[in-house]
Amino acid sequence: MTSQTVGKICFIGGGNMARALIGGLKNNGYLMNDINVIEPEAEKRAQLQADFGVNVTEQLPSVTMADIVVLAVKPQQLRDLSIFLGSLLQQQLLISIAAGIRAQDIARWLGGYQSIVRVMPNTPAQIQAGVSGLYAMPEVTENQHTQAETIMRAVGEVLWLDEESKMDAVTAISGSGPAYVFYFIEAMQQAALELGLTEEQAKTLSLETFIGASLLAAQSLETPATLRSQVTSKGGTTEQAIQTMEAAAVKSAIIKAAKAAANRSQELGDILGKD
Repeated sequence: MTSQTVGKICFIGGGNMARALIGGLKNNGYLMNDINVIEPEAEKRAQLQADFGVNVTEQLPSVTMADIVVLAVKPQQLRDLSIFLGSLLQQQLLISIAAGIRAQDIARWLGGYQSIVRVMPNTPAQIQAGVSGLYAMPEVTENQHTQAETIMRAVGEVLWLDEESKMDAVTAISGSGPAYVFYFIEAMQQAALELGLTEEQAKTLSLETFIGASLLAAQSLETPATLRSQVTSKGGTTEQAIQTMEAAAVKSAIIKAAKAAANRSQELGDILGKD
């Protein structure tokens, strides 16, 4: 991966997700000298330069030197930033990873600029094991599609959406999803402790079981429901556990929780997208 195939990149914001993307690009062979990071905090600038060897600055006009601009700021900062950027952008691809802000609202704040791809990544991107939902506005070119996908594939899998409204579902499932997984792991570890295992034993058994089961589900041709049934012998221990979860409506609660997250994502889009 080189700047010739992707283009020069300017990150606005040097937080965790920007760091994850820069690290993924570095691991994929992208030249760090072709990345500029605009970051107002001097300490973060110094750390980014030390860790990755990227160019750092606090001056927004440097976006004019880039082929791709990645908006990696807090959602609450995006409106004012976009209004300022409107006069600086020419033909660059604009990638927004700001949660909740719709591409059409960014375009409006930019004064009608349309070359925008909205991305919903998730935190496993920090170890290049993420999955990102992407939506491109109609005016985004084929080459810009490829640029956006190449950048996001540096930190995991990608999924293109044909409608931006589906981004709320992506937010609920993969964006918020790691928290659901951590929550379940917490519960398994607590159960292990209450059953008499040590903290280290509880951690190892819970994490390795989750990792192994996830890998099996990913590599198997069988559905998760079939894989579950293969473990659940009639009259056995697993059946007793599943019956207890069913009686407590655990599956229904998870589905309800994901739908609540999707609804909240839509509400935040409405709130954050206001003028």
